[in-house]
Amino acid sequence: MEAHKIIVAIFILALASSLTFASDPSPLQDFCVAINDPKGSVFVNGKFCKDAKLAKADDFYFSGNTYAVAFAGLSSENPGVITIANAVFGSNPSINTDILAKAFNLDRKMVKNLQSEF
Repeated sequence: MEAHKIIVAIFILALASSLTFASDPSPLQDFCVAINDPKGSVFVNGKFCKDAKLAKADDFYFSGNTYAVAFAGLSSENPGVITIANAVFGSNPSINTDILAKAFNLDRKMVKNLQSEF
């Protein structure tokens, strides 16, 4: 009977250890160095990117006009402007004050004040 328990324990350990070696077949990529030539590149989120193993520090340096680059690369005419506050505190119909107070760790009076600004 003791041997039966040992065999069951080994089986459970073997089953559990096989799960620890599982991994995502397509892990996320932390960055994408844009590349025009699709040959020898990686396709990430709809863009052709340089293979991460071939990236160099010079790929992340740009000495030109950064505004002309931030404007072309962003979908907003005002890069850096955050409009979430308008959507949250200025929504119509308004979001319940208690919910906003809890979500942003504010008191109800402060939430009412923020909502009145919009």
